[in-house]
Amino acid sequence: MAVAAPGAWGALQAGRARLVAAGRAWLGPGWRLSGSWAGRREGPAVWAGGPAQRRGYSSEAKTEDELRVRHLEAENRGADLKERAKMHASEVGPFVSKIRAVINDIANLPVPTIAAIDGLALGGGLELALACDIRVAASSAKMGLVETKLAIIPGGGGTQRLPRAIGMSLAKELIFSARVLDGQEAKAVGLISHVLEQNQEGDAAYRKALDLAREFLPQGPVAMRVAKLAINQGMEVDLVTGLAIEEACYAQTIPTKDRLEGLLAFKEKRPPRYKGE
Repeated sequence: MAVAAPGAWGALQAGRARLVAAGRAWLGPGWRLSGSWAGRREGPAVWAGGPAQRRGYSSEAKTEDELRVRHLEAENRGADLKERAKMHASEVGPFVSKIRAVINDIANLPVPTIAAIDGLALGGGLELALACDIRVAASSAKMGLVETKLAIIPGGGGTQRLPRAIGMSLAKELIFSARVLDGQEAKAVGLISHVLEQNQEGDAAYRKALDLAREFLPQGPVAMRVAKLAINQGMEVDLVTGLAIEEACYAQTIPTKDRLEGLLAFKEKRPPRYKGE
């Protein structure tokens, strides 16, 4: 799966936004998400924000193995605030609703997603990263929800996902102040999982995200999907209900061929050959 933030999503003012995708999900022009997951083999998706010059779309994969990982480069120069200033008040609500819907689609993807921040992720850029399961960043990266500087509030899920990521009090502090954090500061508050020193190519976070994706790819696709579902839904309810959700999700793995393949591979001391079924 490959997804990126069009400039209208906020001040992701970096250049090259690169995503590694997996499964039979392909986004052509327009960044379509709904209905794009047609295949059974699913793997992690990586979103990366950093410096870029061009937009390109990968061609359809030719083999089943190629469907596990895809690469997309896109130009992301941030929100055009001059354009936004010309919008009629009646246009703003529907515009932001579309942004929120796309980011929600990303959050609901049935595979692990990793946001790699090598440049700036401000406003909508950070909201996009917050919709991913895991975030990694270069120490030189800059990120924050800065909307209050413009006398608005985060509208792409930031007021909900940031408190869930770092806690209510600190999220309020960052949103009220419109503070921008670097990679080290973001790691200290728990906003990101890993922080890297930037390399000469300017893609340290992207490379780390790929390393994480490689760790995820060998695992059972069905198990990965329901594990994400169990965690996401369980975090929104009390422990007793969460354990019931876990039980229901576990039950989905029992009749799968992948579960039997995993047990057989363990017995034979060989890598499993999962088919997502």
